[in-house]
Amino acid sequence: MENHAVETDEAVTTAGLAPAPYEPLLEEVSIALLAHAPGAQASWVLGDLPGGLRLLEVRAEGAPVEVRLSVPLGDAAGYWHPQGGWQRTLLADWDGRARVSLVDGHAAGCLYDHSGATMLTFAAADPVPETTVRFGVSEENDTHVVHLLLPASDGPHRLLLVPRAPSVATAMRSLRGWFTQSLTPMKTPDSARTPVYSTWYAFNQNVSAQAVETQAELAAGLGCGVLILDDGWQELGHGRGYAGCGDWRPDRAKFPDFAEHVARVRACGLRYMAWIAPLLLGPDAACHATWAPFAPRAGAPGAHVLDPRRPEVRRHVVDLCVGLVREFGLDGLKVDFLDEAMVYAGDGAGDVGRAVITLLTELRDALESVRPDLLLELRQPYVGPGMAPFGNMLRSFDCPADAAANRVRTIDTSLLASGGAVHSDMLLWSPDAPVESVARQLIGALHSVPQISVRLDRIPGAHRESVAFWLRQWHQHRELLLDGEVEPGRPDELYPLVKAAAGDRCLLSVHSDRVVPLDFTAYRHFHLVNGAAHGRVMVEVRGAGGWVQGVIHGPDGRIIEAWLTFMPEGARSLVVPRGGLASLTITERPR
Repeated sequence: MENHAVETDEAVTTAGLAPAPYEPLLEEVSIALLAHAPGAQASWVLGDLPGGLRLLEVRAEGAPVEVRLSVPLGDAAGYWHPQGGWQRTLLADWDGRARVSLVDGHAAGCLYDHSGATMLTFAAADPVPETTVRFGVSEENDTHVVHLLLPASDGPHRLLLVPRAPSVATAMRSLRGWFTQSLTPMKTPDSARTPVYSTWYAFNQNVSAQAVETQAELAAGLGCGVLILDDGWQELGHGRGYAGCGDWRPDRAKFPDFAEHVARVRACGLRYMAWIAPLLLGPDAACHATWAPFAPRAGAPGAHVLDPRRPEVRRHVVDLCVGLVREFGLDGLKVDFLDEAMVYAGDGAGDVGRAVITLLTELRDALESVRPDLLLELRQPYVGPGMAPFGNMLRSFDCPADAAANRVRTIDTSLLASGGAVHSDMLLWSPDAPVESVARQLIGALHSVPQISVRLDRIPGAHRESVAFWLRQWHQHRELLLDGEVEPGRPDELYPLVKAAAGDRCLLSVHSDRVVPLDFTAYRHFHLVNGAAHGRVMVEVRGAGGWVQGVIHGPDGRIIEAWLTFMPEGARSLVVPRGGLASLTITERPR
């Protein structure tokens, strides 16, 4: 490919950028390359990978290179990418922008049509380099474009491409499989796949040993296996800013003997984790003067950010975290605000992602030498496939009391999660909420590992019954929910009907007025979870009908009805309370 002059990327639309000739790439996708250095040329080659994937290799003679992908609009409906949030329909190319790295999203995306079938699915094979992305509808050319500006590299840039697939989830399964084989995930102990009690929404920073121990005993009885002590346990841990971060010593007024407190909680049957933001440095910390030269840029409110590219910072973080785990008997850490390291991106002093790789490799190895079954929680936006070797609990971004957001964000995370267990954001509800609202929160987190954060000793008994029932259901169906084949539908529709299937079992969580297909030829056991606003679920039996044993549970787990009936092929309405569950088993004709 011929070289073109470096462009300033100031053009309003992609049609106004420096021209580059397009060539056919895959199916209806075309490609153009632009080397961003005088005299440099760019070239590409497309090869095959096992499982039907394609590998695109781009070389640009050590120069930054722009990879442009273009697809005719056809019946395009939406574009999903890891930083999409609530923008998941089609944007104009003057609006679609993203900057991604190891600790903030991933260079990946999926364009799909109204049937849900994919039109373009790609992901960078190397998740580390900082990449600028432009994407959206080109009004001038009636196409959807994706432009990736990749940094200079001595070797080829590699992009994975998935041929047209029937759904976004199907295409992403192919990518996940490749990443799982290529980037060895961190070991995931069973405790990482166990419901969690977190102190954050329940207490914010107003924690104490006695209050936490009270919740721990109740949480263990309801089905939780892990406790996370969030912000507030440390000295200067008050106020919603981070001016006191840096020393990471227990507040003795709240926890007179922190090690003994941890031991008491573990005696309840819970693993114990503590929150830490090891890159944050606040002006009130005793160590501020020592470390301020290593944290020149501001980040989270009230704090600066230690630069992970400095070897002194990496040694400090590792020593700090290992010391906490060893001294107080912790089972792991909730490591927060790693994405704040991106304040140093593009400053010319080195790639932030590669420094974080080095930091997390050293941290994981050192911690696992102390705790072989180590738990490490990471959260959106830094839970992409590149982080799979460094965390085994991948949590949804904050969405307090928002069951719909929890559903969407956990599924978004799971689409590219190539290791570990995807966790919900902590579930929050009011003590005066109806029991259906409690069930809705749990249902929104059903396809992930639920985390709960309410004061369990202050909620009504009916709320605790609902929590206990839904956590029992979650434990019963854990392998189906976490390891089964999940089909959530179109991202722009916010996943209103989520199907998880394995063997002869099928669980369907319903979140809007949708007709739920029941394929009697494929499955024998069905579990219909009513997360919608109506006290019924419309179903459509496909294949020959059959005799069905049905049990209907209310949102608190009480059995409302049990019956045996013949369900013919076709549509019918089932009475299922809001926040309730219908369990259906195909059985033989009664004699």
